[in-house]
Amino acid sequence: MGNRPLRREQHATEGRSAVSSEHAEGLSQHGIVVGVDGSDQSTCALLWAAREAERRGAPLYVVTAYTVPVFAASSMDAGYATVDDDVIRESAQAVLNESLSHLEGISVDVHPRIETGDAAGVLLDLSEEAELMVVGSRGRGGFVGRLLGSVSSALPAHSKCPTAVIPVCTGARLGHPELGGKSGRERPSATVEPVVVVGVDGSEQARMASLAAAEEARSRGLALRVICSVAPFNGSLAWVPAPVDREALHADLALQLAAGRDWLKSHFPDVDIWVDLVDGPPAEVLIEASATSELLVVGTRGRGGFAGMLMGSTSQGVLHHARGPVLVVPDKADPRLDDRKSFGPMIAPVR
Repeated sequence: MGNRPLRREQHATEGRSAVSSEHAEGLSQHGIVVGVDGSDQSTCALLWAAREAERRGAPLYVVTAYTVPVFAASSMDAGYATVDDDVIRESAQAVLNESLSHLEGISVDVHPRIETGDAAGVLLDLSEEAELMVVGSRGRGGFVGRLLGSVSSALPAHSKCPTAVIPVCTGARLGHPELGGKSGRERPSATVEPVVVVGVDGSEQARMASLAAAEEARSRGLALRVICSVAPFNGSLAWVPAPVDREALHADLALQLAAGRDWLKSHFPDVDIWVDLVDGPPAEVLIEASATSELLVVGTRGRGGFAGMLMGSTSQGVLHHARGPVLVVPDKADPRLDDRKSFGPMIAPVR
């Protein structure tokens, strides 16, 4: 790491009580935004975001958000409400200062920001201009309320840019081995392999996620592992004809995975790509894979398999129980999707 001092700009929003486009004012379109609330999880998210900003050469925006409690405005006069706002803001500043203390020695331009408004709304607003959003998988649930609790559920589903959700178990790998000791969620002792993993289910969203995963693998100099899970049939897989012929299903999926690999390879010839067809519940398969991969990538929606519905049960389970960083890729138009069908069979669209 370089020894260049951190460049810090304090950006404080004055007199803003609602989320608006003003939150994105002064935010670089190529910046990385990380939400912090003082918890171990947010510190791990901060450190991961700082390393990522350093790797990309992008500025880092460290954001904490707060709201004035409703009772302060309804049961007290204006003077007391103002005092309460100042006290809460001072607490937010203390959280921000503590978070910034963890970044000494990291060569990255840091822009601290305190925002007023609902944390999820603030971060969603900032995602319109950001290159990447980063949050912890859970938080303290204190004065900043939902910043790393339900925000880690709401933000990836609606963010305008990719969102990385970081568990506390990555703390030791980021130079802070003491992080995670209080939560009991330390990363397993299994060796982390130089690979990016993506879960696919044949949906357009999964193909978009696989493109993003290949890009991440290429930029990091890692291999890409594409996983498709075949869950026990319980009637929820609407695209599977009944009665289910397990062998035929596996054969069809293997052909589709091979075609998908060839398609990805055509766009990323310098990336080592292999595919795995795995038996087991999708969430459990991905959670297990996250323990030994550098990064796990999923889409925001799927067929009811990987990535669930719009951040449905499968993807929520992955986000909250993953043992390593998870990157959630939003839907967007990509011309590379157009030539997928020319490489072989695809799962038919759901009618």
